[in-house]
Amino acid sequence: MNPIATITMANGKKIVIELLPANAPNSVNSFINVAKQGLMDNFAIQRIVPGKWVDVSYTGFRHRASQYLVPYEYELNPDIEPLDSHLGCVCLGGYGPMGESGAEIFFPLKDCPEHKGKFPVIGHVIEGIDEILRISEVEGTEIKVADPYVTGFTPNEPQVIEKVEVETFGETYPEPIKADTDWLPDMWVLETDV
Repeated sequence: MNPIATITMANGKKIVIELLPANAPNSVNSFINVAKQGLMDNFAIQRIVPGKWVDVSYTGFRHRASQYLVPYEYELNPDIEPLDSHLGCVCLGGYGPMGESGAEIFFPLKDCPEHKGKFPVIGHVIEGIDEILRISEVEGTEIKVADPYVTGFTPNEPQVIEKVEVETFGETYPEPIKADTDWLPDMWVLETDV
């Protein structure tokens, strides 16, 4: 049985995700590692790119323990066929040749064929698409960040993740393989920096 991640929002709504370790094993291990440490809890969703996707974080959740990169999934596992990215998927973001983010998930709002093989699909939403769509429509303020890939806006009224819980049904998921680099994105500030 695949692990199930439940994102409980501060408004009481839930986004329930079936994780897909057979399709993106290291990326799923990384997500589980960060979620089980509580590093996504009490965190306000940071970026919405209208009509494209909802980024949960682009600062590595502002915790040093979740600010790490992992190798690109399909370089580690070239025998696995990447899944298509579309509404209902949960993907792990990345930073060009440096690697994937350890846990920066996003929710596509449309078909995104350009993501295939680049941003691995780590799961699919089995409950809560309506909450993702609601969040995608909230009013916001344009984000001013030096990185040209960071566009869109941050919600004016914080859309807070109260907690993320993962049910693994007795299975053990190992620590992820991390990228062999000291480079970290400039946006990865800590709570103490803001």
